[in-house]
Amino acid sequence: MSTGRDDDALRWDGDDDPTLDVGSLPEADPERGAADTSEPLALPDGYQAVGKGSEKVGHIESDGTVTMPGDAQPMSNGTLVTLGILAGAYLLFTIGWIIGGIRLQGTAQFLVSPVGYQVSFWLAVAAPALWFLTTYLLTRASKSWVRIVWLIAGLVVLIPWPFVMVGAVGQ
Repeated sequence: MSTGRDDDALRWDGDDDPTLDVGSLPEADPERGAADTSEPLALPDGYQAVGKGSEKVGHIESDGTVTMPGDAQPMSNGTLVTLGILAGAYLLFTIGWIIGGIRLQGTAQFLVSPVGYQVSFWLAVAAPALWFLTTYLLTRASKSWVRIVWLIAGLVVLIPWPFVMVGAVGQ
């Protein structure tokens, strides 16, 4: 019979630690030959995944949270302020189209039918809000500079010319 001392050479001290999980190793995937982990893969700062499947690798932030490539990133303070300024400009453009369109209503009756004028008037009033909303929704997955460029392009395209040419008071 062997004593407990003879078995000491066959095991490490601390093998009976309950925090060690030696019985549940992940099963290998027969197609890839790699272990299938249920936890998403993520790399810390300074590391970049390359090769096949690298687009699925996340990033470990400094506070320990894991962000995956499909996760939505919060906007920076500068982007939020810029969006607020642009939203205010779009609101002013809407007001400019309302004021300018109302000022031209009497003159427009000689050129187009009243129904045609009303349809074009309300389309012009809704255009800035529609451009802002469409750009905001379609550029959700894009970089923030792409969204800003499209919003600035909308400001150039949607200038309320009746207000600019005639003004609030008129000539």
